[in-house]
Amino acid sequence: MDSSKYVRYTPEQVEALERVYAECPKPTSLKRHQLIRECSILSNIDPKQIKVWFQNRRCREKQRKEASHLQTVNRKLTAMNKLLMEENDRLQKHVSHLVYDNGFMRQQLHTQVNSTTTDTCCDSVVVSGQQQQQNPMPQHHPQRDADSPAGLLAIAEETLTEFLGKARGTAVDWVQMIGMKPGPESIGIVAVSRNCNGVAARACGLVSLEPMKVAEILKDRPSWYRECRCLDILNVIPTGNGGTIELIYLQTYAPTTLAPARDFWTLRYTTSLEDGSLVICERSLTSNTGSPVGPPATSSVRAKMLPSGFLIRPCEGGGSIIHIVDHIDLDACSVPEVLRPLYESSKILAQKMTMAAFRYIRQIAQETSGEIQYAGGRQPAVLRAFSQRLCRGFNNAVSGFIDDGWTIMGSDGVDDVTIAVNSSPSKFLDAQYNTLSILPTFGGVLCARASMLLQDVCPALLVRFLREHRSEWADYGVDAYSSASLKASPYAVPCARPGVFPSSQVILPLAQTVEHEEFLEVVRLEGHAFSPEDIALSRDMYLLQLCSGVEENATGACAQLVFAHIDESFGDDAPLLPSGFSVIPLEPKSDSPSAARTLDLASTLEARTGGTRPAGEVEGSSYNHRSVLTIAFQFAFENHYRENVAAMARQYVRSIVGSVQRVAMAIAPSRLCSQLTPKSFPGSPEAVTLARWICRSYKNHTGGELLQMDSQAAGDAVLKQLWHHTDSIMCCSVKMNDSAFFSFANQAGLDMLETTLIALQDIMLDKILDEAGRKVLLSEFPKIMQQGFAYLPAGLCVSSMGRPVSYEQAVAWKVLNDDNSNHCLAFMFTNWSFI
Repeated sequence: MDSSKYVRYTPEQVEALERVYAECPKPTSLKRHQLIRECSILSNIDPKQIKVWFQNRRCREKQRKEASHLQTVNRKLTAMNKLLMEENDRLQKHVSHLVYDNGFMRQQLHTQVNSTTTDTCCDSVVVSGQQQQQNPMPQHHPQRDADSPAGLLAIAEETLTEFLGKARGTAVDWVQMIGMKPGPESIGIVAVSRNCNGVAARACGLVSLEPMKVAEILKDRPSWYRECRCLDILNVIPTGNGGTIELIYLQTYAPTTLAPARDFWTLRYTTSLEDGSLVICERSLTSNTGSPVGPPATSSVRAKMLPSGFLIRPCEGGGSIIHIVDHIDLDACSVPEVLRPLYESSKILAQKMTMAAFRYIRQIAQETSGEIQYAGGRQPAVLRAFSQRLCRGFNNAVSGFIDDGWTIMGSDGVDDVTIAVNSSPSKFLDAQYNTLSILPTFGGVLCARASMLLQDVCPALLVRFLREHRSEWADYGVDAYSSASLKASPYAVPCARPGVFPSSQVILPLAQTVEHEEFLEVVRLEGHAFSPEDIALSRDMYLLQLCSGVEENATGACAQLVFAHIDESFGDDAPLLPSGFSVIPLEPKSDSPSAARTLDLASTLEARTGGTRPAGEVEGSSYNHRSVLTIAFQFAFENHYRENVAAMARQYVRSIVGSVQRVAMAIAPSRLCSQLTPKSFPGSPEAVTLARWICRSYKNHTGGELLQMDSQAAGDAVLKQLWHHTDSIMCCSVKMNDSAFFSFANQAGLDMLETTLIALQDIMLDKILDEAGRKVLLSEFPKIMQQGFAYLPAGLCVSSMGRPVSYEQAVAWKVLNDDNSNHCLAFMFTNWSFI
């Protein structure tokens, strides 16, 4: 047969070739010759023609896939275009309404100015304005018998009407969220509320799942809302129109250790519209609606959910168009002022709830279509379960609910770290993880937790640094103890030793979400050894780690790093005791007073609740980049080691706080020369000027040079060399009383005090000196003021974290300004070290 001519294959030949193609789309020459020999119906076909057939078959398959992809993209673009046109129509109507209101007000003002009967016109304007303000106010409906199905149905229909108004963009003043660009591959259109009661977020987008499947996923709130602790459906009532009414008790976790959790008592109404759309709407039941207030909240604050829900519309060609509205009032007045931005930010609500729902649905849709490939051979549902268990375990550690068995241990005198103990953790461990008796030989679980306020630190950048540089903050001795505790083997509580050999880490990815805002991974800590003799016996340790919110362009996003020790071959039901960090951005309202500038959140709360602040201290200026960091670490313990583990955990978390403070200061975007001196002190000089005063005064009083450099050096060079000086140098006010607070310290001074420049102003001089040091300073103070300086003998002081510090010698001298007036006192501690 001439191989150059077209060959017409019989159906039997095509069937045989298709079977081979299904097994091997690109057979080798040897495979093609073997096919001709083994298949008699192909014996008259030339091998070159067989090769051409497979080439054509692969080309047709590629064209079909491309055509299918283009059709899918076209359907997405068509549906997205429909959404954008609806949004454009809504915005045009809103603009027309604003133009009309603007013209009406101009006309009223013009009439008021030109009218000869000014008083009458003013009265009419006032009356008109009052009528305009009264019209939009919701009408208070009479009390209804909510115990009856008819009463609940009336509330449900009212909730449906209000929700549809918000979902279609007419009932709330929506503003598009910055950084969220709609498109076929994006999450959709995201907007937040402006000038409304509570906080609200709205999103609409496309998913490739059918409406019924989407409704099933969205109603299972604990599966996608990581802040949801429990959702109990207490009653289900069918309605005459084919819908259902559910009475629900919902409880959420607390975002930090310094605020209680929230709970909701709501009515959820599920029904369908005439156009085939599904609606799931929800609102709180209160005494104002004529409804029972629901179960009492023992450890939570009752919050209010305004009409919210999901509108699910079928899309042509398959899939769904989803409109999500979340509108809640979290009772921000019940929390300290410094934490109120967590409860007043619609952006945080959009990130943690509204967009989380969309992302979860899109994740399920792509997993269903097989578009996502996972490492390790694990099923997507198993990996999602790991992520959920890590988050829920960490949130439980932060919240520490009493009904789960958590109790607070006594403090050691410093309230910076809270220790909570659960002597019967099987209740919440079994309920969350479905693992029975994960710690059979231990007495319980202990959690050390703390919260702190960060200034000018990007949450994404901080969490990314903590993830990539574990050796900067982790103690491998504690890691070894946690790993041994997980394996339920006897292990003495380790003592942190400076000779620990740090092990390197290797990150092995497991899974990531569609938009890469969250990823699950295994971390291998290699070559762990505590001494040179142990290197031969060292073994790797493993962590299962969840990292989220590390994209810097995610507006209002919360960043989190949560991990738990695992075995090398961890099973699907492997026991987990999660620990980690959570950083939530604070975006205070422009009309709210700024909080005090302090790094220790507990001291801020004390100041807010009546504590006295240092003399001369004023409120700091408002900062744009503020966030609250929550740290929680869990440890299993045996009963006879409980106090030892508590002491170790408390000290470990304190060391982590100090490390995070140093990291936060290092990665802060502020410039050295402009930010070294806190700006909250009236009359404070610039950092360069203060550095020049310190060096000049030291030379004038002692006759020696503080810095080894040219006297004509630029101010920036003086500041940088002073900042990196090996000895600890710090300045405080001249007054030797309880209000002698620090105003400046170089890097060594901040390391010695275990603080940052922002929190430095909250540290008093008398708090860091021991009794002997205070007596020596008081006896030498007249000499310092008369002679200008004094040498102080070796002694001890205490850091802000309560750690003792020894020093060989200290020098104290007066710092004079350009007018030779006393500005502050400077101290230099030489050869200091922690004990």
